[in-house]
Amino acid sequence: MTNSLISIQIIPKTKNGESVIPYVDEAIRVIQESGVKFEVHPLETTMEGDLQQLLQVITKMNDRMIELGSSNVISQIKVLYQPSGISMDQLTEKYR
Repeated sequence: MTNSLISIQIIPKTKNGESVIPYVDEAIRVIQESGVKFEVHPLETTMEGDLQQLLQVITKMNDRMIELGSSNVISQIKVLYQPSGISMDQLTEKYR
């Protein structure tokens, strides 16, 4: 059941101050490979799914940043947990 929405902005510390865009692209690839529903926005990406599953995706994203050479990663997240069920469409349908 989809009981959560999580928006994440991932900010990896790059090796020599280079652009974070390739790292962010890789973080989004981790989300794509997870199979969860998601939307990319200019400053964050929103995922929809089971809370535990989404938290596992965030863990994999952070691990991947370290594998790519980041010494640390800031992950700013917002969580909407609604056990009765929630979707991105429910929250945005009146704007579409």
